[in-house]
Order: sequence, then structure tokens, then C-alpha cells
Amino acid sequence: MNPRLEPVPQHMKSPSDHLSFKIEGSRKSLKMPNHDHPEQPFYIQGMGQTSRKRKTLKHNDAFAVFDSHGDIGAVGGGPDGFFDSDTRFLSRFEVLINGMQPLLLGSNVRDDNLHMYVDLTNPDITENETIVLPKDTIHISRAIFLRDGVMYVRLALENHSEKRNELALSIDFENDFADIFEVRGSRRKKRGHSRKRILGTGNVILSYDGLDGIRRDTSIFFEPAPAQLSDARAVYAVRLRPHERTNIFISASSRGPATASTAPFFKALRAADRDHKRATRDVASIETSSATVNETLCRSMADFYMLVSTTAQGPYPYAGIPWYSTTFGRDGLIAAMQMLWLDPNIARGVLRRLAALQATQTDASKDSQAGKILHEMRGGEMASLNEVPFGLYYGSVDSTPLFVMLMGQYVERTGDLDLLSELWGNVERALKWIDTYGDLDDDGFVEYKRAVETGLSNQGWKDSFDSIFHADGKLASGAIALVEVQAYIYAAKLHASNCARKLGHEARSAQLRAESDHLRQRFQRAFWLDEIGCYALALDGNKSPCAVRSSNAYHALYCGIASAEKVDILVKTLSRSDFNSGWGIRTLARGEARYNPMSYHNGSVWPHDNAIIAAGLARYGHKSAIVPIFNGLCKAAGWMDQRRLPELFCGFNVKRGRGPTLYPVACAPQAWASGSLFMVIQAMLGLEFVPDSHEIRLCNPILPPGIDEITIRDLKLREANVDFSVRRDGSAVSLRVIRAEGPVRLTLVLHSANDVLEHTHDNSQ
Repeated sequence: MNPRLEPVPQHMKSPSDHLSFKIEGSRKSLKMPNHDHPEQPFYIQGMGQTSRKRKTLKHNDAFAVFDSHGDIGAVGGGPDGFFDSDTRFLSRFEVLINGMQPLLLGSNVRDDNLHMYVDLTNPDITENETIVLPKDTIHISRAIFLRDGVMYVRLALENHSEKRNELALSIDFENDFADIFEVRGSRRKKRGHSRKRILGTGNVILSYDGLDGIRRDTSIFFEPAPAQLSDARAVYAVRLRPHERTNIFISASSRGPATASTAPFFKALRAADRDHKRATRDVASIETSSATVNETLCRSMADFYMLVSTTAQGPYPYAGIPWYSTTFGRDGLIAAMQMLWLDPNIARGVLRRLAALQATQTDASKDSQAGKILHEMRGGEMASLNEVPFGLYYGSVDSTPLFVMLMGQYVERTGDLDLLSELWGNVERALKWIDTYGDLDDDGFVEYKRAVETGLSNQGWKDSFDSIFHADGKLASGAIALVEVQAYIYAAKLHASNCARKLGHEARSAQLRAESDHLRQRFQRAFWLDEIGCYALALDGNKSPCAVRSSNAYHALYCGIASAEKVDILVKTLSRSDFNSGWGIRTLARGEARYNPMSYHNGSVWPHDNAIIAAGLARYGHKSAIVPIFNGLCKAAGWMDQRRLPELFCGFNVKRGRGPTLYPVACAPQAWASGSLFMVIQAMLGLEFVPDSHEIRLCNPILPPGIDEITIRDLKLREANVDFSVRRDGSAVSLRVIRAEGPVRLTLVLHSANDVLEHTHDNSQ
């Protein structure tokens, strides 16, 4: 036994032995004050404000949400826990000193999100109204990280006084083995059985025998062994000589026996560093002349790669923490599009994984038909028992065309015909789904209508129950054709046409191009509405347009289906303050019937939505309209904790001296929020890739005010690698090639009213 960690004398025992902490679930379906839709299933319950900020760590399928002290469950108001595969394996993990909460000196997560570090100290410890241990005497340094389903913790205690001091340090722990949907607010009628076992002097096993027949264990190991160990608390008697230091190692495992000795802690720590460097070694980097923007980009990059999980098919960006840390089709596809120019490996992993999970048969309970691409998958007990339909769930109308789009974009970026050949059968099955199951009424548009009542009522990216409605606020009914879905299908068929041509399928290529042209013509007639200066949000089951100004319509620009003569009107509509809050473009224009800046989908600001809009504006040559979007998102990030862009935030207007209003249950980090600024930067720089000619093009690049230079390093195209910068040069921009290795041509293309100017650096000879 460590000589400074001894049995606890009676006078040092914690006065809080009787304390316990329990998180209760709430209703699965909450009654909502809305006459159109009285219940909202799978609602994420709003929680009270927490007195401590939350910090997150993640590694593959495991993630943890801590408070600023590094505790779990010490204070209410947050989704605390150590989770793995949609199950909570620790609901409480709290460090106390003589039964009192330590004082926080500071805490942070390392820039690359691998480790969390917390500095604590003791409060005033009194005995018989006399201070026996003055505050700020003992420094407690807490290091935490995750790896392979294990939460590793090191507590380093150091005595900074000139006298010998003693204290009782306790670690309180417990678990409810809650499914992630229970943590979100669902209440179950019946649960399995929990058990607790103490093994030896330093190991506790918390077990749960689930109703799905699976036993789940949390193994907690302490080293050195505590003086007292129960099934809910470990207590150390800490005696430190002047300036002496000691360590306590703890590990909590969700995947078998835990060990917490010094060697495994540091070995796992080094391995985590190596894995992170390996995962990001082929990723291009971005640096600007703005230190603030650089900090935001670094945070976005770190968040994105923390969310990337290693799967059997390759890297996959899980959607977000805490509610969506799993494979989502739509989120993964859009996140891969955002990062495609920086890291094509993400797209390769996403395509392979979703191809492997592509539906093969009709199953109404899963909203699946052959060829459809996954919406969401879950690994918890409730999914296993079909208490929620999301084990493998296909209820999204847009994942399938987005899959085909990403395949085409990936080939354009990389020229990788091997992957195209490998997955061409999956692409054809997806196209068949679009033309058959996707077109519910055989009118040439793709619609959705959930197969069973347990599924999602709306199946586009705005999947709230009230997000698709008419101008008078009445909810759309019947089989609904979303504006952005038709745009995705148009782009999907164009991309598939190009892919078919590359594979030598000329007839199929011509057929797909003709189908896309026909869809574009029909789309203009059915969706354009002069009275709102915008495309309709959707067509309802009677083919009546939802005359609502929404951000969905601007996805038509990204996909190229928008009519060129309508674009100026669209841009004018978008530029009004009804749409632009100053922090970004709202999902709905202010003044629409269901507009609410505090809602999830009806007036909030979503960074990924803004990024898609920016890319669409660039496609049609409206580069200057991108600048307010970029500036708004960067300005918003500057107010956020750690400069982290969340899933969404409220759509209130910018007010002087105040930051954006947060949405209380938004995921942070969220993959497609983290990737958003990279997509906007690509749009501003006009970056295009022509792998067959080893060429990287910058078409009409612009720099926003306040940024005089953007430098890209380690940008890869096939076997080439290049560093370059785009600089402000008076009223124009210039391209400077810093380094070029391998065959590559960098071309600056400047379009003017009368001609096109090109400047090329050729390293391909």
C-alpha cells in the first residue's frame, strides 16, 4: 500500500455517506400544446440550467460528458455520463474532499480533444469550528481520457504547505445503465435488473441484466487500493508531508475487466496520441491572417476528428454529442461533402459504410425498402427491443440521393475509379429506389410518408413534427415532396451520369442526364412561386405548394437545379434581414406563420445549412453574398465556449455587445457544424479539382474583410502534395505557390464580364 494512502481515521470519514444521486427519466411522448400534432415522439426534453459548464471527450463508440470539475452527475441540468454504444455506463463519478466539493481552479480540454485536465484545490476544512486545513493547500490535478471503451483517470495530489496535512478523498460512483433515449427523456414501463459486486480491494463491478438478454458491466478499478471500498464509494486517507505528491489511478471499462495501474494509463495515453496523429496525417490544414478565425478553425478541425469513429468500413463522422453519437446517414454524407476537399478519406469511409448498410428488403417498422440508404442506427437496449425503431432505421428521404451525390463528388475530387467500380452496384440500387419506392405517386418527384406511426413524421433534414407547413401555418399532410430533395435527386443523377460515363456505360449515362434535365424543367414549374420570390418549401399530398420562405430552397443552388434567371431574385430574398440574423441565415424567414427563433427548425440558425447555402451562392457566381455568412458564423463562434460552433443556435438578431442565444439541447460538438466553415472557405476560394489532368483550380477566389491571406498546406491530389496561399492584392487577389511535390498544376481562374484570365503554376512535367 502507498504509505501516504492509509485507512481513514474516524474523524476524517465523510459526512456525506448517506448521499446518493439519481437521474429520473421522463415521458417518451410529451403532450405538446399544438392542436395539429398533440404528441411529439422522441422529443429531447429541455433540462434546467447547470451551474457547471459541460466538457466532452470521445473515442470511437464511447463518449463522456463531464462538468467543469471533471465530475459526472455532481450537479443537475446536463446529460452527464460515460456512454458506450448508446448506453450509459457511469451516471455518477464525483470526487469529494472530507465530503465537500473541491474548489475549481480551472479546467480545459486539450486543443486536439484527446484529454481533459482539471485543476482543483481543497476548500477550508474545519473541525470543531477550527480550520484544520486552509483552502488552497492541496492541489489536485485531474487528467481524463477515453480509449477503447475505457475511461482513464489520474488524480495527482500535492501538498503546497510547510506542514504535514491529511484529508479524506472519496470517489462516489454509480450507474443506471440508461439507454440514450432514457437520458433524452423517455420513460420505460419495465427495465432489467442491476447488481453490484466488490472484487478484492480495488475493483467494483456494476452489472445490468437487460431485457434484451444482454449483460452490461461497468468495471471500475482503483490503484492503489482505497482504504475503504463499497459498491458506491472509494475512500482514501491521504497524508502528505510538506511539498509531497501522490497519485491515484482509476479506470472504468464498459468492455470487460478494468486495470488502473500506472503502466496501462500512460501506455493508453501514448497510443491515443499516436492514433490521432495517424488519423489526421493526410488532412490539409488552413491558416488565415486572423488569429481569431484560426482558433475557430482549429477547434472545428479538432471537433470533427474527435467525432470520427473507426468502423469496419473505414472512418465515419458520428453526428454529435450527446444525442447523436452514432452512424447517421444524412449527417455523415453532408459532413463528408464539407471535408471532401481537405480529406477524401472521410468520404471513402462514409460511402463504404452506408453501402454495407444499404437496405435489401421492405420492412415497414424500419421504413426500409431495397436500395434505401440508412438514416440512423442504434446499439442500446431500447433499440434492441424495438422500443424505439432506430436499431437500423431508414426513415430519411434524402440519404439515398445524397449517397449518390457524394459518390460523384468523391470521384470528381480523387479520380478513384476503383471505389466507384466497387460501389457502382450500390449506386444503381439507390437510383432504382429513387425511381420506384421514392416516387410514391409516380409523378416524377420523390416524396415521403412514414410507413408506421412509430416512425418519424417528417423525413427530411428538418424532421421536427411542425417543420413542413403552409403559409397559414397549417401542417402539410399526405406524401410530401421537399424542395431540397428534388434538388439532391437532380444532382445525384447528374453525378451518376458522369460516373457511368467514366465506367464506359454510355447509354446509362445519357439516360441519367436526360432524366435530370426533365426533372429540372418540371421542378421550375411546380416549385417556383413569384409571390414569395422563392421556391416552395414543399409540395403536400395534393401537390399544393407550401408557400413558405425557407433555407431549404437554397439547397437548390448548391445542387444546380435552380433556374439562372431566378437566382438574382433568390439572392435578394436571402439578403433581407428577415432571413439573415447577423449570425447566419435562419431556417425560416421572419414573418412566416410558424417562425420562432427559439425553435429547433423554424427560425434557428444551423451552421451546416449556412455552409450549403454559401456553396450554392458560389456555384452561381454570387461570391459577395457568401461574406456575411462567413462573418456571421465566425462572429458567433467567437462568443461560444471554446469557439465551438454547435449544432444550432437561436435566430435572434445580432445585438451590440451580446453574443448569440444558445439552443439549450443542441449537440456540441456536431460533425456537420464542425465542417461548416471548411465548406464556406472552399466556396470563397472557388476550389475545384481535376484529377485526370492533375489540376487544382481556384475560380474567382475572394477574401472577406479582415482576412488578407489564407494559406492551405498539405493539400493532396492523387500522389501530389502542395502548399499555397491566396493573398489580397489591392482590390484583387493573387496566388502564391509555397511548395509543390509531385505532378500538379495550380490554376488561378479569373472570370470578368468579357473574358477569362488564367494563371497557372505547373509542377506536372
